[in-house]
Amino acid sequence: MIHQIPTEIGAGAFKSQCLKLLDAVAFSRAPLVITKRGKAVAKLVPMSDSIDLFGAMSGRVIFEGDIISSLENEWEVAR
Repeated sequence: MIHQIPTEIGAGAFKSQCLKLLDAVAFSRAPLVITKRGKAVAKLVPMSDSIDLFGAMSGRVIFEGDIISSLENEWEVAR
């Protein structure tokens, strides 16, 4: 049974309870801040429920023209 997890935990305690805390964050959907010497160094957050790969790169590709056809001008080496 997974109980309520803390919002912040020290790195040493996180190391010893890592697998349990991963399950707890996944179940509770609440982030967990990991500290070292009292300062926040990392944040463990749950993954989103679904990742839609179709269209994930939409709008991120730039068309630069035909890259397959040979060049119209002749190179010096080819002469």
